[in-house]
Amino acid sequence: MSEFDVKPLCRNQIAAIYPLLREALPTMTLAQWMRLARRLTDPRRGQRSGVMVAQGCNRRHASGLFHYRRERDLRYGWVLVADHFVALDILDAGTVAAAMLEAMEALARKLGCGAIRSVLHPASADLAGGFYSAGHRLEGAALCKELARDPTSETAHDQYPQLNG
Repeated sequence: MSEFDVKPLCRNQIAAIYPLLREALPTMTLAQWMRLARRLTDPRRGQRSGVMVAQGCNRRHASGLFHYRRERDLRYGWVLVADHFVALDILDAGTVAAAMLEAMEALARKLGCGAIRSVLHPASADLAGGFYSAGHRLEGAALCKELARDPTSETAHDQYPQLNG
């Protein structure tokens, strides 16, 4: 049994996990996160996208999170795309990551996905070894070119469209 419980983000956790989220998305403001998280935790959304949160048994604060969305893929059918991983633990971040990987696979199976596509951003690159150990493999390279943003646009939807599923 894992030392960590990984469950979907609940509305009463939204503000509490903001410091963790800032590890993955340092420019996201609290107001942007609150608006986005309310949409992601709306029960009418189903499970096509959301945030999973890892919390240690008998611990007060969460130690990890990842964002996910279900997408169609020409090769695999439904794919669970998981990104913006954060795994922080004073003793062992690898244990947090392992629990999240296990939960990610269970979620993908529950959603009828034929594959999991994990996107590790530079801030979470130190987790790659755990992903390889869990059976993930390098499938390609994700490249990004950041474009100048419209200064009048302040919504999380505009700055973080990938989180809106």
